[in-house]
Amino acid sequence: MAIDWSCKHHRELDKEELYAFLALRCQVFVVEQNCPYQDVDGQDLEADTCHLMAWEDGKLLAYLRLLDPATQDGDVVIGRVVSSLEARGRGLGHGLMERALEEAGRRWPGMPVYLSAQAHLQGYYGRYGFTSVTEVYLEDDIPHIGMRRA
Repeated sequence: MAIDWSCKHHRELDKEELYAFLALRCQVFVVEQNCPYQDVDGQDLEADTCHLMAWEDGKLLAYLRLLDPATQDGDVVIGRVVSSLEARGRGLGHGLMERALEEAGRRWPGMPVYLSAQAHLQGYYGRYGFTSVTEVYLEDDIPHIGMRRA
């Protein structure tokens, strides 16, 4: 089956899409990574936040959100990057990043893009022009590093 990509402003989401990405984030970040934290942080429906999704046969396989730079000190912030267990190894992460950078450039031209990466993924995000801008820090007991693409 072909992957159906969509990027929607939060006002365009239907309840099934919202439920699907919240469930996927919970499954991976809270259950699989055994990291209890408050995933629903008030930013999913704020300002011009957008949600990038990869669907196949009615199932959400991969997701990320783009936070509006007006709410993030001038950076477009990529966050909650996630792939379902069954989708891993299919290159969807690369598709997510390519589309996220295209969407960020289209929606907020010329704005820098920031993400908080798990530290072991610095090389992965480096392929997309991100460079480290912080020291490694712990977030929910997982080493992370701030990375920016100008």
